[in-house]
Amino acid sequence: MAVELCLLLLLLCRSTISEVQPLHKPPPGTLDFGFVPAKTYDTNAYHEPGSIGILFRMVHAFLYLVQPNSFPQDLIKKLAQQKFGNAQGDYQKPENVVLTLQAIYYEIGFIVSAALGLLFVLFLPLVGLCFCMCRCCDNCGGEMHQRQKKNADCRRGCFATFLFVASLIISIGVLCAYAANQHLTSQVRGAKNLMHSNFKDLRIFLNDTPGQIDYLVSQYNTTKNKAVSDLNNVGPLLGSRVQERFAKEVRPALDAALTMAGAIRETKEALENVSVSVEVLQEGTERLHANLTDVKTHLSNTLSDSACSTAQAASTCNIIRNSLNQLSINANFSGLPGVSTQLAKVNDVLKTDLSSLVQKGYAAFNDTPDLVLNQTKNILSDIKNFLDFIGSNITSFTKMLPVQKVLADLTIYLTQSEAYVQDYFPVVEQYDFYRWLGCLILCCMVILILVFYYLGLLCGTCGYDKHASPTTRGCISNTGGNFLMAGVGFSFLFSWVLMIVVVITFVTGGNVEKLVCEPFEDRTLFKVLDTPYLLNRQWRNYLSGIVLKNPEINLTFEKVYSDCKENKGIYSTLHLENLFNINEFLNISMYTEDVSLKIEHINVNLSNIVLLDEIGKQNLLNFSSSGIDGINFAAYLTEINKSVTKVDLLSFANDLEARADQLPKGALENALKGHANSIRMIHNQQVVPLEQAMSTLYQSIRLLQRTSSELTVKVKHVISAVDAAQLLINNNASLVIIQETKKYMDMIIGYFEQYVEWVKESITMEVAACKPIANVIDTAVDIFLCSYVIDSVNTFWFGLGGCSIFLIPAIICAVKLSKYYRRMDTEDVYDDVETIPMKNMENGNNGYHKEHLYGIHNPVMTSSVEQW
Repeated sequence: MAVELCLLLLLLCRSTISEVQPLHKPPPGTLDFGFVPAKTYDTNAYHEPGSIGILFRMVHAFLYLVQPNSFPQDLIKKLAQQKFGNAQGDYQKPENVVLTLQAIYYEIGFIVSAALGLLFVLFLPLVGLCFCMCRCCDNCGGEMHQRQKKNADCRRGCFATFLFVASLIISIGVLCAYAANQHLTSQVRGAKNLMHSNFKDLRIFLNDTPGQIDYLVSQYNTTKNKAVSDLNNVGPLLGSRVQERFAKEVRPALDAALTMAGAIRETKEALENVSVSVEVLQEGTERLHANLTDVKTHLSNTLSDSACSTAQAASTCNIIRNSLNQLSINANFSGLPGVSTQLAKVNDVLKTDLSSLVQKGYAAFNDTPDLVLNQTKNILSDIKNFLDFIGSNITSFTKMLPVQKVLADLTIYLTQSEAYVQDYFPVVEQYDFYRWLGCLILCCMVILILVFYYLGLLCGTCGYDKHASPTTRGCISNTGGNFLMAGVGFSFLFSWVLMIVVVITFVTGGNVEKLVCEPFEDRTLFKVLDTPYLLNRQWRNYLSGIVLKNPEINLTFEKVYSDCKENKGIYSTLHLENLFNINEFLNISMYTEDVSLKIEHINVNLSNIVLLDEIGKQNLLNFSSSGIDGINFAAYLTEINKSVTKVDLLSFANDLEARADQLPKGALENALKGHANSIRMIHNQQVVPLEQAMSTLYQSIRLLQRTSSELTVKVKHVISAVDAAQLLINNNASLVIIQETKKYMDMIIGYFEQYVEWVKESITMEVAACKPIANVIDTAVDIFLCSYVIDSVNTFWFGLGGCSIFLIPAIICAVKLSKYYRRMDTEDVYDDVETIPMKNMENGNNGYHKEHLYGIHNPVMTSSVEQW
């Protein structure tokens, strides 16, 4: 079966594409292949004995006392490797003698215990025979005469107590033996379900493997679909990468050119604002000058009135008269230079739409992904066809593999094995019934003895009358004594049979526990099996010689068992790479090289990308020579920073009105207040618009001043940046495209490398996970052999052995105690001390009183002298 499983794994591995050792490890996108489908196994290779486990632990402790030595790993290896011939001299060789002594030393506990058991078997029947013959001769307590003693009651009580305790211990022992017997039978019957569970798991193991293989193969489509998706998106992926490489130079250059185009428009607007504002200011100041002159004339005429000659108004009128010179224009805009020349040149520059030219450069650069896509259609189509060709090869190859035939053969083998086990399991149950019946008979032997002992104790204790003499004891008491002697007789008859069974099961079960079960639990047994040249003197490693046909490969029972316990794949567990190296067959270099060559043939031409043509560059140069840097900004700022009038007209009007209030009521006061209102009207209607025009002029002049600052240098920098970006595209495009194409190729190939690594890991850890194999071993050895059989057998001999041993004190106590319960034929009777000899003569031999001579009972003991 192992060879067929190996073949199955070989077929599995051939059904996948394989691996190339990557020269580079790009960080491709992670693919999600999901989980390899796997079903849950039903077998739980663990046994909990329940309440009887306490007895099992007691037996284990007893075996540790008998055999405290650790597992003799080295000794077993040497014994297995040692050659014992038929010649007598082979056993007398020093090395063989030493090994024999070491084995005896290890088994000394079992040997001594077995020897004691054999002595029990030999001597107890012999002692029983001698005891029987001795009693037949009226010795050894066989005479029906009980000598009277002062401590008779105490002795009777002690013997009864000791016998009861011994019987109680024997009862416990027989209960332990019976429980172990029943436990073994019930577990053997329940082993059928465990057997079915293991076969079911093995069937799942076989049936689930093809689905796992198909799943591995089907996941190639996941890889292919991702690769095809990226190939379809070659524009956004490859084109965007190329674009981003140039974007660091191109975008700032185009942004600067676009900013300069905006500056040209702003310059035109500023020049227009300057021209309009200067014209407005010139006309406004002329009108303002005329109006202020009229106001001063009218004020002068009003101040010439006779009312100003009075003493009260003279000083006020003089003050007003002296302030009339402040009503005049402060700023002179008529001398400012014009900007019509610069405006005309800028308008000429704006005849070329520089912004549109820059946007064309943007559009050309942003079309790089589409450019890449259009120029790689033919190559990408070839790559997609090649990927489909790979997939079709994999599919067609997997269909040619005889996986189903191998699985069918394994299934037939498994079905035959299961049928064989099912056919012979009733035979096992039948023989187990015979075993159960035999053990039950042994327990019944002990129970029979116990029944006699308990009945003897019950009848003897209940029927005993301390006032009755030994010859006058009642029937119940006498029956109790007879039961005790019957128990003694059956003890002699059965004890040696019980001990033979105990010795055989003790030696067998104890050694299996110490030499198989315990080393299997701590896995030292596997280390023995893994000893080089142990199982086959020609092979260094037996398991690798059987499975891999190469005994030099380090394949051990312990490692295989451990890996299967961890539910690893059978490929890594059995080191099948020595039969089928997955790294050789999982080699996609034949495919990736072709894919790489096709991707390397991608040649994207970016020479059609023009960021800014010569017209746009000349337009920038024309703007730099438009003459805005020649504007006399100082003259403009000097006039702008002046106020429109020498005095604030509102303040002047308010002050004039206040002084008018100081004058006497009359026409003069009213006239001055009328002039004040006229001045306010002039301020609101003429000065405020002029101030607004001056603000606009200031903002435009400041903007032109900033724009004209090092304008030629700025333009040259913009043109240089554009030329540098254009040169980078023209000269380095091929290198950048090669580099980015290589990264793109690495990303595509990385998907296949991920697939291969996933396939390798799945085959190693998940496909054909061999947990059922470990479960079969655990079921056969740990559960069935050790937990079901050996623990029950050991508990059986432990209980039965305890019964057999405690039969000895029970026999002694029962014989002694029966003397106090049975009715005697004679007893010690004396009338008085002086007539002892006469009475002795009259009463018979040795002074015994015999009831049949007188026909009466004499319950009174007439003498305290005991004659032996």
